[in-house]
Amino acid sequence: MNEQAPKAGITLAYLAQFDDIIDARSPGEFAEDHIPGARNCPVLDNEERARVGTIYKQVSAFDAKKIGAALVAKNIARHIEESFAAQPRTWRPLVYCWRGGSRSGAMTHIFSKIGWRAEQLDGGYKAYRRNVLEILETLPQRLTYRVICGATGTGKSRLLAAIARLGGQVLDLEGLAAHRGSLLGNLPDEPQPSQKLFESRLWAALQQFDPATPVFVEAESKKIGNLRVPDAVLSAMWQSPCMRLEAAVPLRVALLMEEYRHFLNDPQALNAKLAFLVNLHGKETIARWQEASLRHEWHTLVEELLVRHYDPSYTRASRSHYPDYDESPVLAVNGIGENDYDELAKKALEAA
Repeated sequence: MNEQAPKAGITLAYLAQFDDIIDARSPGEFAEDHIPGARNCPVLDNEERARVGTIYKQVSAFDAKKIGAALVAKNIARHIEESFAAQPRTWRPLVYCWRGGSRSGAMTHIFSKIGWRAEQLDGGYKAYRRNVLEILETLPQRLTYRVICGATGTGKSRLLAAIARLGGQVLDLEGLAAHRGSLLGNLPDEPQPSQKLFESRLWAALQQFDPATPVFVEAESKKIGNLRVPDAVLSAMWQSPCMRLEAAVPLRVALLMEEYRHFLNDPQALNAKLAFLVNLHGKETIARWQEASLRHEWHTLVEELLVRHYDPSYTRASRSHYPDYDESPVLAVNGIGENDYDELAKKALEAA
């Protein structure tokens, strides 16, 4: 008899029992969201799924099933030949589709007939998605946090990376969201995931933490780029003690010029972003900043953006969300190299 996960109990520990997690849904469904670590082996691709669905609605379920069965059999055979032929008899994959129905059922049946220890995820992706939402409502409150605050350019993400290098527990929300969390935060070579995939990544990250040990996390607003941080995560962060990074403006300018070099190489792209700030700073100021960008007056421009745009709003938000912000421990940034942040990470871990 196949072991089945309870419908509300799809956890990392459960998934770790399997050698592979196979998502039998279409590439489009997989791209929107999937179980972390799953590999996409569709039994129907995007076009085939649409075709079968159209026949189901416009002709009959029987005709759709005939055509679908032939396509499914052909695609499963191809996956076996191209991806799984070398797997040993002891191979144990977990297969899922949208509801744990025909698509994953067909693949699991054929795998089992071959002799592999294949199992079908009870309830499929829908059951997994329910579990993600349940865990994101409850687990954040069972962990303890140390929130890293600090103005733009102080290197909060660099500090988190250093804490992780030293063995600390780190929740990197911006890494999970593929965004640096500000107007200019889009990564040049990586699009943001969907909201559901962001939540799946967060679901997996939270389950890896030891509740007895603090989790370091960077202070964030409600949105990171186009993605919403779940309310339970924000609430838990706002109830936690924080520590503050402080750095002189010239250091912050140097750090930002390193991290946003893609804008230095493409002033027009930067100016397109600056145009969104007209309502806050007026046409005259934005035009002046855009001219500075085109003239490559980077130090002047970055410093003015920090002092006039980023710092006032960041300080207001931090004080409203973290009552102990002004009395929190201060970590002074004396350099922006890896060794500098390793030293700060040691102090942060000691202070926690």
